Amino acid sequence: MGQSKRLLFVALVPPESIQNPVTKIKEYFANQYNSSHALNSLPHITLQPPFKWPTENLTLLQKSLQTFAQNCSDFPITLSGFGAFPPRVIYINVLKTPELLKIQQDLIGFTETTLAIVHPPSKIRPFSPHVTLAFRDLTKQNFRVAWLEFRERSLDLEFTASQLTLFIHNGKRWDIYNEFPFLSTN
Repeated sequence: MGQSKRLLFVALVPPESIQNPVTKIKEYFANQYNSSHALNSLPHITLQPPFKWPTENLTLLQKSLQTFAQNCSDFPITLSGFGAFPPRVIYINVLKTPELLKIQQDLIGFTETTLAIVHPPSKIRPFSPHVTLAFRDLTKQNFRVAWLEFRERSLDLEFTASQLTLFIHNGKRWDIYNEFPFLSTN
């Protein structure tokens, strides 16, 4: 019998007070620039990029992530201004704090050693924390116009990261599969 695999990723999800204004910006991109792909998931900061995982081993994955999260502490996240990965991606910039860089590095190392989840690009590309607003279905032409509009715009939002969120792809969009609260708080 063949194993069924699903696509998953691990992220930090801001509280609703941050999600709502970010989702409004995503909707603006959908309406103004015909780029709605980013609406297929809640606003998030990816820590462990998408990977395939056997559905019958989801319990092992969840137990491992719970163990990892219980060794983490709450830490502040600052969303500041906008950035881009030309020619298709526009995002909200996330300040690279030591705490954020450490949890991402620790998680990537942990999932590789305990679960054999390897994301080769993460080994060569530096971590660029961001909240995607438009990508994939943003045309190069719309990217240029949208980037002119957003590159100088200011945005400052803060929240406390207090848990990891595991997303699973349902074939159309990303759903929250489970959340793993950090055990200790600062």
